[in-house]
Order: sequence, then structure tokens, then C-alpha cells
Amino acid sequence: MFAVIKTGGRQYRVVPDDVLEIGKIAGDVGTIVQLGEVLVVGGDAPVLGTPTVAGASVAAEVLDHKRGPKVIAFKKRRRKNSRRKRGYRDEITVLRITEILTDGKAPSIGPRPKREKVAAKPADDADEAPKAPAKKAAAKKPAARKAAAKAPAKTAAKKAPAKKAAAKKSDKK
Repeated sequence: MFAVIKTGGRQYRVVPDDVLEIGKIAGDVGTIVQLGEVLVVGGDAPVLGTPTVAGASVAAEVLDHKRGPKVIAFKKRRRKNSRRKRGYRDEITVLRITEILTDGKAPSIGPRPKREKVAAKPADDADEAPKAPAKKAAAKKPAARKAAAKAPAKTAAKKAPAKKAAAKKSDKK
């Protein structure tokens, strides 16, 4: 099941467990908000709203309030070395869609529980941790080095003589 919602002048196609970044809306982090402007409810029998679907809403959990990317507009005049820089940042709310509701139902799914942070272990446990074995020095093989030094001398003797460059022909008439 999917729905098309309208919020902040934009339309979004959503399914449960989607994460959206929309324009800032009221609601504390971790609470459930209902978005009531549902334009389409899809599924086995899609329902189109005129302009919205009566009794339909989308429940979403507020994950975060943050500021969006900085948008900068430059204005530069040619050859006068003057510039104007104006910028702004949108306020953004991050939502996770929990469920799509029809027939005026209330949300049945609450916010997800937050994960607990794992506390750092005391220093005493660090001594019990297995240590990596020390690396052993590689044994030297002098015989292999001598054989490698002799090999280039043999390959030089086997090389074919270099070819002579072809003479250029000139066509003069």
C-alpha cells in the first residue's frame, strides 16, 4: 500500500518505513505526527481524492529537526569588482512513515525505542584481550640471490640482433 501526500507545497509518494526530509513541521523528536493531506491511497483498489481522500492520513515518527544545505545566490557586476552573496538554509524535519491510515483511524504503532549506547569497558578487561603474535623475521636465502644475478647475463646472450631501419624511398618526378 502506498499514499501520495502533500506537505510544504510538495507532493511525496510514501510507503511504510520510508524516511523523508520535508519542510519543518511541529512535533518533538520521537513523537508520532499525522499528515492529513492525502491525495491518493494506492493498493489493490486505488482511491483518488478530489482534492484529498476523506478520512485518510499518514502517521509518521519525527526523527530529527535540522538545517538543510546552504543555497547561495551570487550577483556579480562585470569588471567592477563588486559582488553580493546572499544565502539561506531551509529548516528540515526528518520523518519515518509508520503507517497509512484510512477511514479516520488513529495510529496504532508508536515510536520505535531508541538504541542504548554500549558503555566503554573498564581498563582491567583490556589485559584479558588476546594479543596478536609478534611477526617473525624472514630467513635470508643467499643461494636464491646468486641465481637471480646470473639469470640476466644468460638472457642477454640469447637476444636476437637488432633490426636495421628500413631505407626511405623518395619518389621524384
